[in-house]
Amino acid sequence: MMDKMVDVLVVGGGNAGFTAALAAAERGRSVVLLEKAVRDLAGGNSYYTAGATRIPHGGLADITDFIEPDERHSATEVPPYIAEDYLADLEKVSEGRNDPELSRVLVEESHGTLRWLQRQGLKYRLMYERQAYSRPDGSFLFWGGLHIGNVGGGKGLMEDHREAAARAGVAVRYGHAGTGLIIDGGRVVGAGYRTDTGESGEVRAQSVILASGGFEANPEMRRRYLGEGWQNAKVRGTPGNTGEMILAALDAGAAKGGDWSTCHSVAWDAGFAENESNFELTNQLTRGGYPLGIVANRNGERFIDEGADFRNYTYARYGQDILNQPGSVAFQIFDATTRPMLRAEEYDMPGVSVMREDSLPALAARAGIDPVVLERTVGDYNSRIDATKPFDPNIKDGRASGVEPRKSNWALALDTPPFYAFPVTCGVTFTFGGLKTDTYGRVLNSAGNPVPGLLACGEALGGLFSGNYPGGSGLAAGAVFGRRAGSVA
Repeated sequence: MMDKMVDVLVVGGGNAGFTAALAAAERGRSVVLLEKAVRDLAGGNSYYTAGATRIPHGGLADITDFIEPDERHSATEVPPYIAEDYLADLEKVSEGRNDPELSRVLVEESHGTLRWLQRQGLKYRLMYERQAYSRPDGSFLFWGGLHIGNVGGGKGLMEDHREAAARAGVAVRYGHAGTGLIIDGGRVVGAGYRTDTGESGEVRAQSVILASGGFEANPEMRRRYLGEGWQNAKVRGTPGNTGEMILAALDAGAAKGGDWSTCHSVAWDAGFAENESNFELTNQLTRGGYPLGIVANRNGERFIDEGADFRNYTYARYGQDILNQPGSVAFQIFDATTRPMLRAEEYDMPGVSVMREDSLPALAARAGIDPVVLERTVGDYNSRIDATKPFDPNIKDGRASGVEPRKSNWALALDTPPFYAFPVTCGVTFTFGGLKTDTYGRVLNSAGNPVPGLLACGEALGGLFSGNYPGGSGLAAGAVFGRRAGSVA
C-alpha cells in the first residue's frame, strides 16, 4: 500500500490518529497510518496519559453497560455530568476563548464515540484511584466530572487501538516520520516520509489526515509562540510532537486555529533524573496532590490557590505558574496527616523526588527554601483556616484559609511531623494552537474555505482549549474529531 494510491493517509499514531483510521476503515476505505516512532516507542502523547476521558452521562446506571465490571460499583456514587455542565466547564476554564461549535460537537458526541470505540475493542472502567476518595462507610463518591478511563491507562488505550486497527485492516507503518505535504493543482494528494533507517518516500492519497500532535516537543517553537523561558520546560509526553506537519499545512495555505500562546502544563517531578518523555513511568511523574497541601517557591512564598477547584480544572495551568518562579521550581508541602492521602501511583513511584524532615526549618534547609519565610508562610496559613467547615476531599468543602493568595477549599493545618517537600517544575503536555478546521476536521484557509484533501484532528486541531482545559477532554476530543475526520475522508 506504500507504493500505490490509497484512500486515506493518517499521519500520527496516537488516540486521534488511530480513531480516524478506524472510522475510515469502517467505511471500506484503504488506510495507511504513518507513525514517527518505532513500534516499541509508539503511541504519541496518548501513551503517556492516564487514559482519563471526559464524557457527559446520567450517572452510573448510564455507563455501566460499556465499562468493565467492578465489585465496588454497588458501593459507588457517580453523580450525573450533563452536557450543560460539560459546556460550562469548557467555557469556564478557557475564559470563553473556546470555539463554541467545536465545543458543542465534543460534548454532544463524546459519549457515543466512547461507546463506538468500546465496540471496536477498547476497554473502559471507573477511575477509582484518581477520581474518588473512600468515605468513612467504605463507599466511594466520584468528583470533578471526570469518571471514566481506559483499562491500563494510556498504555492500555494504545494497545487496544493497535489490535483494533489490525482487525480493521489498517496498514500501520512505524518509524515513518511525515516530512511534508504533496500538493497537486491546489489539492493535498499525499505526504512525504522519512524512516528511522534514513530512507525517504511518499504516500499518495485521496485524503490526508494530520494527527501528528502539536509542537510542545520543539523548544524553539515553544520559545517563539509561548514565550521566553518555555524552552526550559520538561516534555511530559512523546518527543515526536515537533510541529513539522502543522508548519507544512500552513505552507499549504492552512490558517492557524486556536490559541498559539498557551498550552497544557502541569506540576512535574523536578528532581527525577529521567523526567522527560519517560516511556516507562509516563504519567507517574505528575504531581497532582497539591489541593491537599500548599505549594511554595524557593523564597518560601505561596503563589497559587491550591484549592481553587478540583484538580481536574486547575492542574493543566499550574505548570506555567511554576515555570515563572525562581529557578522554575516549587515545592509541594505536606505533613503526616495529608501525606497518606496522596495518590500512590504518583507519590510512591520508584525514585520519587522528596525531602522528609521532622521540622519545617530542617525541611526548608534541605530543600533550599528560605526557612524563615517558609515557617511564617505555614504559620499564617495554619492560623487562618476556617475550622468550622468540615474537611471533605470529595466535594468543594469551603474549608478555606484566608491567607493571600487564598486557599479556597481543603485547607488542613500542616502541623504534624514529619513534613514532606516534593520539588516540582513545569511539565508541558501539549500546545493549544493548531490548524483551523470545520467541525469535521476539514482544514480551512484564511478565507474560511477547505484546503482540498487535508483534514486534522487531535492536538493538530486548534480552537477547543485556551489557557487551561478540563481534565480528560483532550482524549475525548481526539476520539470525537478523529472519528469525524475518518468519517468524511
